[in-house]
Amino acid sequence: MNIYIYILVMAVVTYLIRMLPLTLIRGKIKNQFLMSFLHYVPYACLMAMTFPAVLYSTTSIIASIAGVLVAIFLALKGKGLITVALSASVTVFVLSLFL
Repeated sequence: MNIYIYILVMAVVTYLIRMLPLTLIRGKIKNQFLMSFLHYVPYACLMAMTFPAVLYSTTSIIASIAGVLVAIFLALKGKGLITVALSASVTVFVLSLFL
C-alpha cells in the first residue's frame, strides 16, 4: 500500500510542476535576462545529456576528445551540420584505428 502513496505523491508533484507556471504566469515575460535564460535552457539540457555519451562512446577517450574539438572548431568556422558531423566522425574513426 505504501508504494501507491509514493506513486500518487510523485504524480501530484509532477503535475504541479508542469501546471503552476501555466496558471500563475499569464502575461508576457518582459524581463530580458529571464527570456535569454529560458531561450538557452533546451540547448543546455541537450548538451548535458549528450556530452558524456560522446566522450565514452568509443574505446579511446583521446579520440573522442579530438572529435569533439574538431566539431567545435568547424562549427565555430560556420560549416554546415553534415560537414561538422562527418569530420568529427572521421576524426574519431581514424584516431581509434591508431590508438
